Amino acid sequence: MMNQKLLENSMNSSFTTAIAASAILLLASAAPAQVTLDSVRIAAKDTVALAKFYQTAFGMQEVNRINVPGGPEVFVNFGATVDAAKANKSEPIVIMHRDSDDLKDPIAHVILDVKNMAATVASIKGAGGSMAGDPRPFGNTGLIIGIAIDPAGNHLELIQRP
Repeated sequence: MMNQKLLENSMNSSFTTAIAASAILLLASAAPAQVTLDSVRIAAKDTVALAKFYQTAFGMQEVNRINVPGGPEVFVNFGATVDAAKANKSEPIVIMHRDSDDLKDPIAHVILDVKNMAATVASIKGAGGSMAGDPRPFGNTGLIIGIAIDPAGNHLELIQRP
């Protein structure tokens, strides 16, 4: 009888532990599902001028502006019109003020998919941006990768998929 009671207690304890572990895993796996990307932030001395570059180079529109000390924070998103850009469900690029554009950060903090690399490069250059070099194939993947630099010095990776 004593061994049976120990066995039952052990089984109850194992069952309780399994339930608790399952609950923890369920809660842990639910947390990442509750996290999504809100926006991407870059910086410029003149946020309004840089927003105009993104409008000209990529067809983005200003969808929000927050006036903060130092200069406005400008939100831009893709869309042929302001209303279309505001309705766009993709995450905006937020351009915040910084005191200087003399940065030496070579990392592309924004990565954009493009349909036509040559046309996009021409648009970037026409809007006042530049390229870090000619776009190149990425191995045997069929991808073409280019690194653009906006007028404030922010690097953008451009990916043309096959």
